[in-house]
Amino acid sequence: MAALAWLLIPLFAVVGAAIWGSWASRNKTIGDVAELAGYARFRDAMERSHTTASASARPEHEPAPAAAAPTPATSTTTG
Repeated sequence: MAALAWLLIPLFAVVGAAIWGSWASRNKTIGDVAELAGYARFRDAMERSHTTASASARPEHEPAPAAAAPTPATSTTTG
């Protein structure tokens, strides 16, 4: 009976390797097609939003207010 158990271990390993090999070599192009189609929709949406924002007349950034320069009288240093 012990010999039968030792023969079943490699048999299970071969069956497991066959299952893994068939899973690893499956056709993966179906997911790629859907992913590429989603990426194309994303690019189209980004192009539409970019052209809408650039076509508007509003400025993207308002000019920053001029910063007041520090005066030497207010800065004190000890040395």
